[in-house]
Amino acid sequence: MGVDSEIVRLEGVTKEFPLGFGRRRRVLHGIGFSVRRGEIFGFVGPNGAGKTTTLKILLGLIHPTSGSARVLGHDVRETEFRRHIGFLPENPTFYDYLSGGEFLDFYGRLSGLERSERRRRVEMVLEWVGLTHARELRLRAYSKGMLQRLGIAQALIGDPQVVFLDEPMSGLDPIGRKEVRDLILRLRAEGKTVFMNTHILPDVELLCDRVAILVEGRLRYLGSAEGVLADAEQEADLVVTGLPPELGERLAARFPTRAEGTGERLELRVPRKDVGSVLAEVLRDGGEVISVAPQRASLESIFLSAVAGGKAAGGKA
Repeated sequence: MGVDSEIVRLEGVTKEFPLGFGRRRRVLHGIGFSVRRGEIFGFVGPNGAGKTTTLKILLGLIHPTSGSARVLGHDVRETEFRRHIGFLPENPTFYDYLSGGEFLDFYGRLSGLERSERRRRVEMVLEWVGLTHARELRLRAYSKGMLQRLGIAQALIGDPQVVFLDEPMSGLDPIGRKEVRDLILRLRAEGKTVFMNTHILPDVELLCDRVAILVEGRLRYLGSAEGVLADAEQEADLVVTGLPPELGERLAARFPTRAEGTGERLELRVPRKDVGSVLAEVLRDGGEVISVAPQRASLESIFLSAVAGGKAAGGKA
């Protein structure tokens, strides 16, 4: 991948915070990854993993203790690149006495847009986020989903090349989440790069081209969302009955049971590679196979495995 196609790049980034009395706490341990132009990048991890610290470094709000971070080819300690980024914080503050149009006009002025360009951009981003009808409505009357979309509109008012979204689905109902998902896909279609911090793992599976999982300040997974899922061990749920007691006990000891056995009936979660041998064993001993249901690995299961200390996987794609 050429350097000119990279929008974000971190190399060996560590971050330590002083605790007093000469003690320091390290929250990032040499992390490194890049984000490509025009992709949606999902950055996930449990609370305290270091996601917000990483985001603050990329925005130039704090500096790394060691390593380097670049956005749009600029060291994050510079300031000029910030004119070309948009940012939606997790808990944005809105002036609720303003209308949607007034709010965006205000941020357009902060972005240095001339009056005519400001008017054009306000109308454009209102249309993008589906809020043209609410242009004159005071923000105190906006729903949570409308405020999230307005926050994204604010991040877009200066026509940024990359948009950083911190928990954009936080607090939204299913309809609001779908509205924001559609908008993020619209951003990619418009050629924007989207860097998204989120805990909503199904949305990461639906939206993101690539994903990084951060646990205790270290990367556990990095790569395409499809690749991460493909690398995970595939499993199947088996329901069998009519087993001799000895075989049932042996299978229950080898594989996790999905439900308490009732009589001779047993429900097992079995790795795909073992399905054939288990079925042969069941049939050989006179058992009956009720069902075989392949299970697709989810990002949630991979995430939980990573948090539990799973082996780091993936590479700098």
